[in-house]
Amino acid sequence: MNKLGIISGAALLLAGCMTPSGEPRVIQVSPASTGGQALSSSISGLLQQTRQSYVTLVVSKATNKRRNRLNELEESVTSGSGFLIDSEGYVLTAAHVAVQPGFVVEARGPDGKNYVGRVVAVQKSSDSALVKLRGISSSARPVAPVAQPCLRRGDPIFSLGKPRRTGDTARLGEVAAMSFGRPVTYKGFGYSDAMVLKLETRKGESGGPVFTSSGRLAGMVVSTLSDGTGRHLNLAHAVTAPMLAQFVCANTQCSAEWRAITKVNTSSCPAT
Repeated sequence: MNKLGIISGAALLLAGCMTPSGEPRVIQVSPASTGGQALSSSISGLLQQTRQSYVTLVVSKATNKRRNRLNELEESVTSGSGFLIDSEGYVLTAAHVAVQPGFVVEARGPDGKNYVGRVVAVQKSSDSALVKLRGISSSARPVAPVAQPCLRRGDPIFSLGKPRRTGDTARLGEVAAMSFGRPVTYKGFGYSDAMVLKLETRKGESGGPVFTSSGRLAGMVVSTLSDGTGRHLNLAHAVTAPMLAQFVCANTQCSAEWRAITKVNTSSCPAT
């Protein structure tokens, strides 16, 4: 991947805006980019399998005011995407979306309703954060992490996220590499390594889940890549499932599925 000449500093924040509560949650499928066509015929079924884990988030600074209604939240600091990891209401998102522990979160759930919670853990070194939502619907369904995190170049994947000023979007793409080969830092956040995906992510999609063709969680979108002029390269970085598993298991009573992949080093995955 080093030969691509990617400017890692272009891993900018992908914050966006939420849609009002009560409207049906409809996920549009973005036209497949290079390599994404392999999922075109199966994406409808895959969305039925995975959409119940997907949320969008608006994050605000905490205050001492009592809040009886959602519209009493302070002006938002950031917003982005995320996904449910268990039945207790824990949600994973990017650290640069969550900002810091204690911040208040308004989330739009898979059922289209709004929920309130707080940021409970932030790890800037892996750009990962944990949010705890209150009263999440029983119809929501947590993600299932991959059992074999070493995907191969060309393997089809898809992401869920909400680009700024547009609706919830599924993007189809493929794995370019399991390792970027060097660390990335930006505005105090970053990661030691990442999956490189052929995926046309945009602002608002940070924290969104990346799934395999079997509907298993392979990673989390954290940045989009551009060249030195700001032109999108239609490539994205995603924190890998094992890195997420390490964070999840350090901060929750994680499941056996999550714990099983905490020791996997994806930088050593075969290149092809």
